[in-house]
Amino acid sequence: MSFITGTFSIVLLINILLAFIIVFIERRDIGATWAWILILFFIPIGGFILYLIFGRHLKQKNFYNLSKEEREYLKIAVEAQVYHLQHHLSVFQDQKLQDKYEQLMLINLQSSTSIITTDNEVELFTEGKTKFDELFRDIRQAKEEINIQYYIIQRDELGRKLRDELTAKAKEGVKVRLLYDDIGSRRLNRSFFKELIEHNGEVAAFFPSIFKVVNLRINNRNHRKLCIIDGDIGYIGGFNVGREYLGKKKKFGYWRDTHFRIKGGAVDHIHGRFILDWKQATKQDSINLSEYAGRKERHSGSSPVQIVDSGPNSETEHLKNMYIKLIMTAKKSIKIQTPYFIPDTSFMDAIKIALLSNIDVHIMIPNKPDHPFVYWATLSHVGELLKYGANVWIYEKGFMHAKTIVIDEEVCSVGTTNIDSRSFRLNFEVNATVYDEAVAQKLHNLFLDDMKDSTLLTPQIYKERSLWIKIKEAVSRLLSPIL
Repeated sequence: MSFITGTFSIVLLINILLAFIIVFIERRDIGATWAWILILFFIPIGGFILYLIFGRHLKQKNFYNLSKEEREYLKIAVEAQVYHLQHHLSVFQDQKLQDKYEQLMLINLQSSTSIITTDNEVELFTEGKTKFDELFRDIRQAKEEINIQYYIIQRDELGRKLRDELTAKAKEGVKVRLLYDDIGSRRLNRSFFKELIEHNGEVAAFFPSIFKVVNLRINNRNHRKLCIIDGDIGYIGGFNVGREYLGKKKKFGYWRDTHFRIKGGAVDHIHGRFILDWKQATKQDSINLSEYAGRKERHSGSSPVQIVDSGPNSETEHLKNMYIKLIMTAKKSIKIQTPYFIPDTSFMDAIKIALLSNIDVHIMIPNKPDHPFVYWATLSHVGELLKYGANVWIYEKGFMHAKTIVIDEEVCSVGTTNIDSRSFRLNFEVNATVYDEAVAQKLHNLFLDDMKDSTLLTPQIYKERSLWIKIKEAVSRLLSPIL
């Protein structure tokens, strides 16, 4: 009995110490802080194990082990553009648009080293079939190098198709690198890529599990979806690889997503983001970032683009800060499409301030859950915004997976980032922010088209929801900081 009592006392002491660390040392959101304290105190032994797996922060200092040369390259590139912006020198053609969003560009530059390129052609995809048809066409035409990264690659017909297309190029002598997230693609293993690897293709998993059973980084997922072909074409957006993304899974039906195909200088910076993740996963320190992210602008496009990333290694929540700055810059309208809407207090306050300033705010979410707790927490948050005049649309045609924000029909951001604490703090994410009215207008018009396939959630409808739904919302919202 004394052994049990002593063991329990030690575990309780460890829990108290962890609670102290969470409150006074680690810089956490207040909701996450309270959630972990409750878990540690009410589940003494299990809480300690959960914290080891889900709660630990990553190291932030030089997470990617950049060399002195690479750090110096990024520093010089950022300082040059900061100087141009602060002295109101022209960075891209529309000076009026540059002046309006100058502070946003500075935030992205100084927090996420997001270099602005101005020679981009941006193509938009909303359906999986057209996106993957174009991607496979580009892969077949590759001459030198294909770098590809997805959070989820399923072992189904689309996953096999991607593997076979990459294998065919590897046989031709094209350099192929493929990176997937070990948790998102948990059904994958190297044997699935046996032929690709035999022909010198390289395959790696981000934060791999130990014996495919234990993963101490299960809470830090690489959610990015990138493809770079010959350094000339870059894909970035919400589509993963699997039959559901083609609308072929009965549970979800039609799959509505958003993805960019970009040609121009921004591709170098998409490439740079991939190389950083690849180096981290493979420890191939011989690859130099500046070889991929330091090329000259060379295309005839005219869209200014910043590639903005964030992750648990970041000192600040770059993408959340970018979203809030976008919201606070709006003068007329804000349109958001997201499968999950579980923001923290700062994001909610930004939306409320916009609504109280008579900004027209529209938020579109799915009508069905792929994760029930997340779905009910989403309903709780959008329900709160109804009181302030937000227009909340429930997409009925299928599953809404797009991650887009459009401000004043002038600037937009598309990528992998959901509106939740997981994307803002725990996952590795990346977005393309485009300062081009033509591109923003296309996304605005798509939102209007999607409204035809959606139901407006009115304050009255929300008020009349059942007691059971209210309970599920309350519990899900309480747990959402650590979901």
